Amino acid sequence: MRLTFLGHACFLLETSRARLLLDPFLTGNPAAAARAEDITCDYLLLSHGHEDHTGDALALSRRLGAPIIANFELAEYFAAQGAKVHGMNPGGGFNFPFGRVKLTLAHHSSSAEAGLRPIYLGSPCGLLIQADGKTVYHAGDTALFLDLQLIGKAGIDVALLPIGDNYTMGPEDAAAALDLLRPRLAVPMHYNTWPVIAQDPARFAALAAAGGHAVKILAPGATLEV
Repeated sequence: MRLTFLGHACFLLETSRARLLLDPFLTGNPAAAARAEDITCDYLLLSHGHEDHTGDALALSRRLGAPIIANFELAEYFAAQGAKVHGMNPGGGFNFPFGRVKLTLAHHSSSAEAGLRPIYLGSPCGLLIQADGKTVYHAGDTALFLDLQLIGKAGIDVALLPIGDNYTMGPEDAAAALDLLRPRLAVPMHYNTWPVIAQDPARFAALAAAGGHAVKILAPGATLEV
């Protein structure tokens, strides 16, 4: 299994059976390591409705015929625009041809077209992906919460955690999350895309190391063998 960081919270997860694109935000992403038109994938997995996590989902789904896996409201939002979808909800899992996906709790918000009339797009989620005998957890945008310890019981090989603060966990809370999740390895995400979420990932790595946790900092475009 191979994991490639494409910037912000977007990752390409390549399993033996499928290419999964998580939270596809490439167009308009100042930290993007690829162009949406150059991407190929078999499935798109979305943690919540904010445009910095879904920006290229519809265009990619239409172009590639790749189903969008997301919470029910978010899936229906894209289905109404012609995308193939598989709707789920937090706590539910499903066995796909490549492996199993379970949506977990996340503490955040989820909408599109924010302003006077934002469109509510269901519960924000984390993505727990099991394939090729490995478990990858994409936390989405979330605050620190105690039930992360229940998610950790899945036996996580790699946890992808936001560290940007302001909208999500900052470095301190993300390091505390590792005490609950106990992954084999953590990768920081959702930082330095814009000034409001500027962070030093090395500081997160140091805080994590003090608690006995391993961190791998990936530059956009870098790949990790899981």
